[in-house]
Amino acid sequence: MMARLLQITVLFIVACATSWLAVLWSHSVLAALAGFFCILFLYSGALAMQFGLLAFINRQHPVAQPSARQLLWAWLVETIVAARVFFWWQPFRSGAIPDQTQTPADGRPERGIVFVHGFICNRGVWRKWLKILRHRQIVFVAVNLEPVFGSIDAYASTLDDAIRRVTRATGKPPLLVCHSMGGLVARAWLRASDDDAAVHHVITIGSPHHGTLLGNLAPKLRAVVNGEQMRCGSEWLIDLARHEPPARARRFTCFYSNCDNIVMPASTAQLVGADNRSVPGVAHLAMALNQGVIDHTLAML
Repeated sequence: MMARLLQITVLFIVACATSWLAVLWSHSVLAALAGFFCILFLYSGALAMQFGLLAFINRQHPVAQPSARQLLWAWLVETIVAARVFFWWQPFRSGAIPDQTQTPADGRPERGIVFVHGFICNRGVWRKWLKILRHRQIVFVAVNLEPVFGSIDAYASTLDDAIRRVTRATGKPPLLVCHSMGGLVARAWLRASDDDAAVHHVITIGSPHHGTLLGNLAPKLRAVVNGEQMRCGSEWLIDLARHEPPARARRFTCFYSNCDNIVMPASTAQLVGADNRSVPGVAHLAMALNQGVIDHTLAML
């Protein structure tokens, strides 16, 4: 479903930009080109506003304050990464690298990985990771969480099936790698299953463990159930934390950034008792593709 929605969106944007170019070209080449690129990169303006907001919000919280240079660089990189992920990988290449559940024939299999994407994403966001794992013949399953705007609790069954598939293939509990909302899906699954031993470790990357102020917009969009659940101070998050044993956090490594333009304030991506690791100067989506994060995660196998 997410791939189809993104395909429609991308084709609509390209059609609008191309139409502008065609209509204005004979009148003013400069105006035609300016409008063409403005339409294509309109989302970059929205990203710029997010970075301005995060700079203001993080000043009031105990995290390392990003410099103007960090914010500018993070915005430029996020603009490029967002185009790659939302204009190509997720709408058109999400199924190009299928799940790999066949173990190497020449030796004992390594531990496998289950990938859990975030809000308004699909498994295509993990394309960089999947190419590495396919080359190394490591077992992996990357889920698609649907319905897109459903309850986070409803995704637990999808994750449970993926964990069982990887465990059957390797004989070992898998590593969970979760971006953004995916970290909350992992915690919801742990609450439902109450079987911590079923997973080796949980990596969360920019996950709003204590919510995000952007989630406060969700109540105005009543159909976006998972968005409302990610609101700071939501009843769902409070109930989730209430039912977690304190020792569970030791199974988590939480990557967070002072330039996260989605999870605000940055401190909400940390869990008390977890291995909280800062990735300074890296934006929300770019963090999921950060080479340092990838290297650290694969070392845990």
